[in-house]
Amino acid sequence: MHRVAVLAFDGISPFHLSVPGLVFGRIGTSAQAGAPYVVETCAEQPGILRTPGDFDLSVRHGPEVIDRADTVVVPSWDPDLEVPRTIRRSLLAAHGRGARIVGLCLGSWAIAATGLADGRELTTHWSAASALARTFPAVRVRADVLWTDLGDVVTSAGVAAALDCCLHLVRADHGSRVAADLARTLVLAPHRGGSQAQYIPTSVPDTVDDDPIEHAMVWARTHLGDPIDLDGWARTAAMSRRTFTRRFRERTGSSPQQWLLHQRVDHARLLLESTGNTMDRIAAESGLGTAVNLRHHFHRTLGISPAAHRATFRFS
Repeated sequence: MHRVAVLAFDGISPFHLSVPGLVFGRIGTSAQAGAPYVVETCAEQPGILRTPGDFDLSVRHGPEVIDRADTVVVPSWDPDLEVPRTIRRSLLAAHGRGARIVGLCLGSWAIAATGLADGRELTTHWSAASALARTFPAVRVRADVLWTDLGDVVTSAGVAAALDCCLHLVRADHGSRVAADLARTLVLAPHRGGSQAQYIPTSVPDTVDDDPIEHAMVWARTHLGDPIDLDGWARTAAMSRRTFTRRFRERTGSSPQQWLLHQRVDHARLLLESTGNTMDRIAAESGLGTAVNLRHHFHRTLGISPAAHRATFRFS
């Protein structure tokens, strides 16, 4: 069994602490008995830990749990709290023997404090990115993506992005079928790419009926295999091309063409994982035209070839 150590600290948010147990251990779900991971929670000093709520937590394990873990998760951290020397040593020792180190949300602060990310990238919650960069200038801080997977070090933004990140790791460890089944159990999207933006500073309409851009997005998702020209697409929102482009960027943070390409690549990803279709057929069904175009856009977007992605993530 793959052992996961989850590091808690005095003052930790119960939600952040629950994420790795929920995803890796399926704790509290009907599928808990079939979880492919053993999850253990630890703290520098076992005992009672306070939370921001009106209740405390009792943690039974100390840092020795980290010594036997295959994955170590720091689900959050208090930037005003110094990372204890014993914890830094434990994280470095775990990394040195090949364990995967994961920092969720502000847990990236604890990872940065070890020096493991010097000269590399970390992702954290957008609101804390500037402070993290100032505190650890040797680290390249990302606040524009959901998560970053360097293989040995994985970091993410907070709350929902932490769930996405942990689900990504399940998918990498056990394949798409296991991850998809778990996502259904947790009522999560099966996959949100790490490159997706964290934060778009635009208000969301009170109702979908008030949002013609949302209607245009839904229409496009149901016509990915068809040619979609910008003028025709704009007409589905009853707008001119210029107004549609401006409103679309305000609503999504990207141009219509960029968004549409991402949807087509993501649909191709799903077909690669769930079907045995040829590359040409997948390219046609996702609106990418040819296998050559599929390979080009897939690799440019996801950093891997379609064939390699299928070999890694295909359903068993």
